[in-house]
Amino acid sequence: MEFVANESKKVEIETSTGTYQRHAIQTHFVQIGESYIDLIERYVKPLYEEGDLLSISEKIIALCQKRIVYRKDIHPGFWAKLLCRFVHVTPAGPGAGTPHKMQLIIMICGLPRVLLAAFCSAVTKLFGKKGVFYKVCGHEVDGIDGLIDYDISFKEYVDYGILNPENPVGVCDEIYEKTGVKAMIIDASDIDCEILGKCGTVTLTDDQLREIVSDNPAGQDGQCTPFILIRKKN
Repeated sequence: MEFVANESKKVEIETSTGTYQRHAIQTHFVQIGESYIDLIERYVKPLYEEGDLLSISEKIIALCQKRIVYRKDIHPGFWAKLLCRFVHVTPAGPGAGTPHKMQLIIMICGLPRVLLAAFCSAVTKLFGKKGVFYKVCGHEVDGIDGLIDYDISFKEYVDYGILNPENPVGVCDEIYEKTGVKAMIIDASDIDCEILGKCGTVTLTDDQLREIVSDNPAGQDGQCTPFILIRKKN
């Protein structure tokens, strides 16, 4: 098969464990409640070979698990409207810089923890350190997608927030058991990448896996390529 990369991305990447090819597998726009097993059987299995590894966007697993909070159920209060004004906006997106997303963070973490995170963030920014807000709140907050207040590739992501998937390690083991596909679930942007879970048969460390997808080959716009097939080059 011919490996194909998303626009501005490369098929091959050199890492400390060798050279890997990455193929961006395009799917339909996955809806809430679809089966990730069915998606892998449909889109991945026809291409998968023994020794391959599948990288899966955490957003797709969360959608399949119905890990959704709707905008209509979030009512930004005083603190959400105030705190979101001070959030540093990166090229990866506004993060918590919208009232609805900040209110969702308060709902998840509680106001005291969010205020502590905001205070720590304000202090550390004086010394040029960023990202402390999310470290204090935890990765369950850092990984929230959706609830965007401006035009994006998919209008559906304006209407709801997508939480992190539940039990990503268990999901990867289930995928291997039912499909034979070795997979990892990642939360990636063009700035950072976090390995949320991997199949128990994957021998590479999280740091080694991050190298393979460090440039975010799935992209973060409207590519509809939540599956990246990875194959080591001989």
